[in-house]
Amino acid sequence: MVGIFFSNIMRFLSTVKMNDIVDIAIVAFLIYNAIRLIRETRAEQLIKGIFVLVIILQLSSWFGLNTMEYILQNTMQFGFLALLVMFQPELRRALEQMGRSNIGKIFNVNTREEMLVYAIDEIARAVDSLSKNKIGALICIERMTKLGDIVKTGTALDALVSGELLVNIFVPNTPLHDGAVVIAGNKILAAACILPLTHSNNLSRELGTRHRAAIGLSETCDAVVVVVSEETGRISMARNGDLTRNLTTDILKKALGKLMSPDKGAEKKNRLLFWKSKK
Repeated sequence: MVGIFFSNIMRFLSTVKMNDIVDIAIVAFLIYNAIRLIRETRAEQLIKGIFVLVIILQLSSWFGLNTMEYILQNTMQFGFLALLVMFQPELRRALEQMGRSNIGKIFNVNTREEMLVYAIDEIARAVDSLSKNKIGALICIERMTKLGDIVKTGTALDALVSGELLVNIFVPNTPLHDGAVVIAGNKILAAACILPLTHSNNLSRELGTRHRAAIGLSETCDAVVVVVSEETGRISMARNGDLTRNLTTDILKKALGKLMSPDKGAEKKNRLLFWKSKK
């Protein structure tokens, strides 16, 4: 019996082609995402109701309940239009998610560039407000070198980046102000991370903990770190262990635009780390 069982399996596998495997994989992927889409929504209950109707239709056919079968069959003829009406919000949400996916981005080559421009504008706007109010901050832009170890030390946020949110995070005496804010694309991933300090003894005594942290990170990777001084409100930028001071918001915005541009060697998914610590 075991031999016959395995013989039948091998005979079945010999008839399976590569396109059959691809076909099954695609259908399974679509079903999986459809279940994720309707889970814990109003559509989930509607799907259960339709499934019950299908079972009743099959049972009525088996047991010869002709009247019930006739009613259900005629009802199912209009089922497709009814589904479009009932699932209109869910279908629209599914199409929007497809448009935001990597497949949808193929048809919109400017999506990533627009995200970078948006992120830079929000960063510059936050830095300008922080500088005017003399709120200390460190802003680090991850480039080719991954900063995942630093990201893991923070608190997950997964929020859309905005100047108001960044300023609020860096306000003193708030829960997440003393640490890092991590951004990937246009999303804030985490806050309250830890930044390494530089061991250099050749720095000016005017430089505090924030500036030393900015230089320290830029020494260990190719990240670009923006510093806002709590004492003076001045804006600085650290890169490759060097610190450029007294920048304006416009100059900072242009510099970030060049450094984050894809044609300047930036990695496929730029991440922005926003740091702030007490002096």
